[in-house]
Amino acid sequence: MSTQEGIRPAPVPLVLGGARGGPRVRTLRRDSWKRSPLITQGYLLLFVVYATWAAFQNSNYYVGASSHRDLISPFYSPCVGASCVPGSHGSFLLHWWTYSPALVILIIPLGFRVTCYYYRKAYYRSFWHSPQACGVTDGHKKYTGETRFPLIIQNIHRYFFVLGVLLNIMLTIDAVMAFRMPGAGGIGVSVGTIVLCANAVLLWFYSVSCHACRHLCGGHVNEFSKHPVRHGLWKIITPLNAKHMQLAWVSLSFVALTDLYVRLVASGVITDPKIF
Repeated sequence: MSTQEGIRPAPVPLVLGGARGGPRVRTLRRDSWKRSPLITQGYLLLFVVYATWAAFQNSNYYVGASSHRDLISPFYSPCVGASCVPGSHGSFLLHWWTYSPALVILIIPLGFRVTCYYYRKAYYRSFWHSPQACGVTDGHKKYTGETRFPLIIQNIHRYFFVLGVLLNIMLTIDAVMAFRMPGAGGIGVSVGTIVLCANAVLLWFYSVSCHACRHLCGGHVNEFSKHPVRHGLWKIITPLNAKHMQLAWVSLSFVALTDLYVRLVASGVITDPKIF
């Protein structure tokens, strides 16, 4: 062994920027790192305020035969409450529920998005400052992860994924029904048809790009060669999973815009132009 090979380098002490949550310099970053969590916070608050207002309206969520259309807001579909207007519901109804049906339906997308891996990051940073950004000291003195109540409830995300898929199927049926033009030629395409179809497609993209979906397709597989179908699905889902953040925001925005469009048409503020 040479002299150089026998020499061990002296250990270099590692000094961190400060204890978690204690008095210290928050960060050495000099860029505008506060901008992103503030924008996220504002946008999420805006959506929550609008969705809450729309859910309690219990009106102007369906455009029916009187307007030669079959358009329903995604906030109210499937309409299962006893207060559902004629034409907006199927054969199954919760006759004991006399309040806004949106208060029942929105439990599923709310649970799915609140427990979503990306949205956890978004509101942990923007509302809880845990941490507020990369390279920024956490706003809390203690960290227990998601191992205790209430954050351990986040583990139900996989079950809300299944419920979300069922809801997507219903919204896809709504999109197909939007081609109906009762009393005006039977079948056609209007702006509302395109809006409902685009909403259904975006929600499907958001759902299948979910980490739970990717794990369902390719998780717990040691040899993909023995599971060609799951491997094929995993290869399709993985590129979408890389765009999950973008799909989360686009689908969230569009579902609110879809409700707004149906609401404006149903209230008579605007008309739904027929394309062909």
